[in-house]
Amino acid sequence: MSTLVAVDVGGSGLRLVTDTGAGPRPVRCAPGVRVGAGGIDIGALAADARALLAAEGVEAADALCWSTRGLLFLSEPAEVLAAVESALGARRTAVVSDAVANLVGALGEVVPGAVVAAGTGAVAFGTDFAEHWARVDGWGHVLGDRGSAAWVGLEGLRAALRARDGVGGGSAAVLAAAGTLLGPVGSWPRRVMTGADAPEVLASVAPLVTEAAEAGDVVAAGICAAAGAALGDSLLSAAAGLEAPRLVATGGLLGARPVWAALEAHVAGAGSAVRPAVGGALDGALVLARRLAETGDVPRHGEYVHVGARPA
Repeated sequence: MSTLVAVDVGGSGLRLVTDTGAGPRPVRCAPGVRVGAGGIDIGALAADARALLAAEGVEAADALCWSTRGLLFLSEPAEVLAAVESALGARRTAVVSDAVANLVGALGEVVPGAVVAAGTGAVAFGTDFAEHWARVDGWGHVLGDRGSAAWVGLEGLRAALRARDGVGGGSAAVLAAAGTLLGPVGSWPRRVMTGADAPEVLASVAPLVTEAAEAGDVVAAGICAAAGAALGDSLLSAAAGLEAPRLVATGGLLGARPVWAALEAHVAGAGSAVRPAVGGALDGALVLARRLAETGDVPRHGEYVHVGARPA
């Protein structure tokens, strides 16, 4: 039996799982992405993963798939691949964008499809694993992330401040709830405009908006409907050009019924259907590691998928 290793690196942590033929072992965790002036500190991440593998008693896996956030913009893929190969010593290694691992995990297999992920941020990705590779949004809370939890939170705070200022389109319910969560309104601009944790602060407001919507607040309901439609647009754009793609969605924000219902209705209006994801990025990385072990390769792409040289 092959020994498989899957790693998923996100902002909240590095997660690693091994499978020696008897099914995946419990997930092990370490700190997530650390970004400095030179981009992601891949050396530190690889060292953490090496320590987790040692704790599992794995010296060298037959196949390893390393999924990482920021592969396109915060790192040099060739350097990531070299560091992972050197530190972890797998016989075959693939480094992929978390968008790819998210899609494979959401589908449960390597088939044409598209996924929209709606957490603190939002990004959609679609591919046929051949000619079509499309990423939509993921531009961050200032420039994009349309329909994300941070986006919903920002729109909620805007509605709260309209209520405070006595102008139309305000939500007194969100104003009261956000005041309890964040404190006086005078402190809000600094918290959401200058803080390093601004996306997380904004995302923390999203549940207040979705709860207000479910309680009948018209303004909050409108924000949730707009979020679902925005996510639907991103998903459909990522899937454009694919033949009979499977469409899936994932992320904590979609646990809110008003947002999920709006997404579902928007996609249905375009003649398609969206289903909940069956897994996440770590699951997808394990699927790809298994394919790498079985076939010696995975579908490659110059930006999204990089595979180490097969041993002689």
